[in-house]
Amino acid sequence: MGKLIKIYCKNNNVEQDFAAGVTLLDICKTLKIQLSGVVACARVNNKTESLDYECYQSKTVEFIGLNEPSGKRTYVRSLCFILAKAVHDLFPAKDLYIEHSLSKGYYCEIDLNRELKAEDVTAISGRMQEIIAAGYPFLTHEGKREDVIALFRAKGLEDKALLLETTHEVYCKYNSLDGFIDDYYGALLPSASHVYLFGLEKCNGGLLLRIPNPDKPDELQPYVRQDKMLAVFQDEWRYRKKMKMTNAGDLNKAINEGNISLIVKVAEAIQERKIARIADEIAAKYASGVRVILISGPSSSGKTTFCKRLQVQLVANTLHPLSISLDDYYVNRVDTPLDANGEYDYESLYAIDLPKFNADLKDILAGKKMALPTYDFTKGERVYRGNSVQLSGNSVIVMEGIHAMNPDLLPEIDPASIYKIYVSALTSISLDNHNWISTTDNRLLRRIIRDNQFRGYSATETISRWPSVRRGEDRWIFPYQENADAMVNSAMLYEFAALRRMAEPVLMEVPQTIPEYSEAYRLLKFLRFFNYIDIDELPNTSLLREFVGGSSFRY
Repeated sequence: MGKLIKIYCKNNNVEQDFAAGVTLLDICKTLKIQLSGVVACARVNNKTESLDYECYQSKTVEFIGLNEPSGKRTYVRSLCFILAKAVHDLFPAKDLYIEHSLSKGYYCEIDLNRELKAEDVTAISGRMQEIIAAGYPFLTHEGKREDVIALFRAKGLEDKALLLETTHEVYCKYNSLDGFIDDYYGALLPSASHVYLFGLEKCNGGLLLRIPNPDKPDELQPYVRQDKMLAVFQDEWRYRKKMKMTNAGDLNKAINEGNISLIVKVAEAIQERKIARIADEIAAKYASGVRVILISGPSSSGKTTFCKRLQVQLVANTLHPLSISLDDYYVNRVDTPLDANGEYDYESLYAIDLPKFNADLKDILAGKKMALPTYDFTKGERVYRGNSVQLSGNSVIVMEGIHAMNPDLLPEIDPASIYKIYVSALTSISLDNHNWISTTDNRLLRRIIRDNQFRGYSATETISRWPSVRRGEDRWIFPYQENADAMVNSAMLYEFAALRRMAEPVLMEVPQTIPEYSEAYRLLKFLRFFNYIDIDELPNTSLLREFVGGSSFRY
């Protein structure tokens, strides 16, 4: 009898002997593990692995379904692989771009040199169904870096070849599906037959790839219309294509050739122009009664620095911005609503004293001089310390907070007097044509660095809190983002190259013995695709300075 190893499964708290070399899939079948939708992947000693992973030593294993981010990512990668093969089979000379998340799905475009037709979408969906029915396995191969680069170039995959060419791996992995070569940088399902549900539909000139709902795995995610969000993404995409800077390989090449200083300056200039245009629009609307500017966005979107830069541009338009903090209108701690776990829910809209806030704002807009509260977070109550505000002839009120897009925030204020701005890191650069970068990962890396730099939190603590932050965003921010009058993308083209040097040492401190290691390890692997740039390249007014330090603004 061959060597036996012990596998401890956290899902059912069972330890069992298996033959060395057993795959995770065989372990899953033997232990009869069933999870949300499909068992997608597993954490092995707190590293996420595909189910074809072979165990030769004793391991601790936890199988993952679609209700966890790692499981969702695995399912979506595999589905995108099937989509890429279907497009290749039907349109072999045309490029597919899987660009970004949108409307609870993923937006894609095909370079057809003509309009995408409904029958095209039907044909692609039908071919995907055929691939799934055939059950082709997702295979992983490994070769010398130069051999894999040559293979990609021979297949016309210049985006993937350039990415490998500008990074520093000696051996590289790549994937295949029924002879179709591609590369996906993370776990995949064992085979196409494990994809049990998807949707594909025409969306504004492109495709929307829809996925199962983790909470109701037999249904697709509900479609949420996001026309304004799509417009921002498409504007960024057009700019990246004109700059020939769509993927990480393009950025790395520019860094290697010594062109990064100009790229940083151009990216910052473009962002400043967008902020200036919003200030111009507000100034134009001032004559028709706009007096309140609300700024919202999810965690680590750069709202604070955007707010400060916008105020500079408003002054340039001869307006006088006055800041009021929504945080100062928190109810006293004892009156804060509780979440499902019985903890204070500070992200709830009703953690704000809405009647008092609306009453004060109405008086301010009426021209009265008003005393402003300050929330004492130590005592957990509002106090008055002599701060006051009064509108002058050209004043506008600027407020930043997570609830600024919510129509229930200011029910007593004339909507015609309000201008709403949504800020988020809408990451538009991709690893390659088929591997987009999650906007959530962008924000998480920013927060890990900022929390460590300025709040004394470890990466472990930030990663541990992140699911709770995301739940709050899903409930209180994302449903209202399309209410914005203007949307701003705070993600910078060069961002990950700048963040890498600061993020890596913080992430490396996460011990492998804890669950948060899985996320830290994944982010470290991701950052290796970007070459370093020195943060001294960033101007001191850069939005990224809010996270890495060195800003000329006071926070």
